[in-house]
Amino acid sequence: MIIIADGGSTKTNWCLLDDNQKKIYFNTEGYNPYFVDSEYILNSLKKGLPNDLPLDKVKEVNYYGAGVHNDEKAKIVATAIEALFPNAKVEIGHDLLAAARALLGDEAGFAAILGTGTNTCIYDGNEITFNINSAAYILGDEGSGCYIGKKLLTDFVRDIMPKDVSRVFFETYQLTPDEIIDNVYTKPLANRFCASFSKFVYDNNVNIEYTRKIVDDAFEAFFANLVSKYPNYQEYTFNCIGSVAYNFRNVLEYKATQYGMKVGKIIRSPIDDLVKFHIERAVEKS
Repeated sequence: MIIIADGGSTKTNWCLLDDNQKKIYFNTEGYNPYFVDSEYILNSLKKGLPNDLPLDKVKEVNYYGAGVHNDEKAKIVATAIEALFPNAKVEIGHDLLAAARALLGDEAGFAAILGTGTNTCIYDGNEITFNINSAAYILGDEGSGCYIGKKLLTDFVRDIMPKDVSRVFFETYQLTPDEIIDNVYTKPLANRFCASFSKFVYDNNVNIEYTRKIVDDAFEAFFANLVSKYPNYQEYTFNCIGSVAYNFRNVLEYKATQYGMKVGKIIRSPIDDLVKFHIERAVEKS
């Protein structure tokens, strides 16, 4: 039995592949090692994984996660997973590599993530060869759910959000400006908190002009500050993964064409294509 997992900052998608190639899917919360430690991850997995999962029979875990930028951060995740799956070989990779392998398989090209956070890369068909740092949610992450959510929260806190939107926003979340500031600056997982409000944009039809401009501006910043900084970027097809990319794909596709890029795959989650990638790789090794 092997497990393939794609971990974002908010949610992790898991697939157990048994010895008969049967796929069993399940979800847990996301684990970004910049915000949580090994103990937190282990305790969360004990609660979140299916009760009947045969932990001792899993021989391999391929985990791709947000925030796994170096060996130190990878070790935080690995320590928790190794404790839970005592007989498994554990491989920890970046969620950007998962995105590239899901979007492009063994073909070279450009791949991006637009979910809770943002990331982009050039991929050679096996590994990432060039990546411009997204600078994370405080300094960057343009186009992400967190970026969109921060704009909404800023407008609400400053009382510059259109009144019709502000009314629905408060009715939906029952949060005061002081409570928002408290959540962002004194409580953990502020990136996840901010990103949760991006859902408001596609769940509500109040003042579409206002909400559409927030998304358009976010994607403009994404292309201007990240995508267009890759050498010869217009030679690549634009491929992207993530809930924000998928839910706002009409705006994203339009922005990509504005920047002279052809649009390839835009999908919500990499897990199905990632499982396919690992099945094909296993066949090649056998």
